[in-house]
Amino acid sequence: MVSIAEPIAKPASRYRFILDRRDVLGSIMVAPAILYVLLLVGLPFLLAVYYSVSAYTIYDPSWRFVGLSNFRQIVNNPVFQETLANTFLFTFGSQLLGLVLGKFGALLLMRPFPGRKIVRALIILPWAVPIALATVAWEWMFDSLYSVINWTLISLGIITRSEAPNWLGNPHLAMLCVIVVNAWRFFPFAVVIFLAGITSIPQDVIDAATVDGAGFWRRNYQIILPMIMPIVAVGLIFGIVFTFTDLSVVFLLTNGGPVGATSVLGFEGFQVGIVSGDVSHGAAISLFMLPVLFFVVIGMLRFIRRREI
Repeated sequence: MVSIAEPIAKPASRYRFILDRRDVLGSIMVAPAILYVLLLVGLPFLLAVYYSVSAYTIYDPSWRFVGLSNFRQIVNNPVFQETLANTFLFTFGSQLLGLVLGKFGALLLMRPFPGRKIVRALIILPWAVPIALATVAWEWMFDSLYSVINWTLISLGIITRSEAPNWLGNPHLAMLCVIVVNAWRFFPFAVVIFLAGITSIPQDVIDAATVDGAGFWRRNYQIILPMIMPIVAVGLIFGIVFTFTDLSVVFLLTNGGPVGATSVLGFEGFQVGIVSGDVSHGAAISLFMLPVLFFVVIGMLRFIRRREI
């Protein structure tokens, strides 16, 4: 009788045995992301904290510890107080305007019409166009002499040439301009958020509301909007965080002017810390955004948790 010998199993490799463990493999896969955050976010943050409690400038790199005196000085500075108010107005004004436009844009794109796919593709143009190029175009539209907006208003007979507004020269109009440009940038994101939320609502709910006699406004503001509010709130958190820390639109369109009327915290921190060389006060201004954003985000997350979908 012939017996067939069983194949001898080769001993498992030590490294293969280690990589078969899910906890080890998971740690190895996550390690690059953790290292990225520590090096590019954690280390600059700790350095900014140290700068903010020191007397460090590019002219006197002494690293002398001064405690919280930098924060006290900037809080008592009227320019910083105006900048903080501008930041809140710029952030929440542009987000509110972007949400309103995004809501109507999403409702428009939900309806069938010729060329809807092309329009949906064109909606993302504010994202696709580089912010520097787009801001130059907006600057031309707000120009005091060659403004296409003024030309249109004059052609329609709404204003005369002598009444043409100086969009970027008037403090209130300049703030309105930076809010409009930033809302234009946020508009595609708001449309995507509203489209995702509206399409996730079962059609039966909309049909039942229609049968019960709910009109367009009641369906939208008493049924659809409360149901998609958690999704909108998540998108709003991203928009607030990015806008509160952004300086690109202000820097490119108005450079903080006129007379600091459009200066925001990110721009002020850049001017003080980098352009002027006062690194310690620039770091203190930049770090002031952290507790504000922390409480805003915590408040919105608590709001989302309390909502019932």
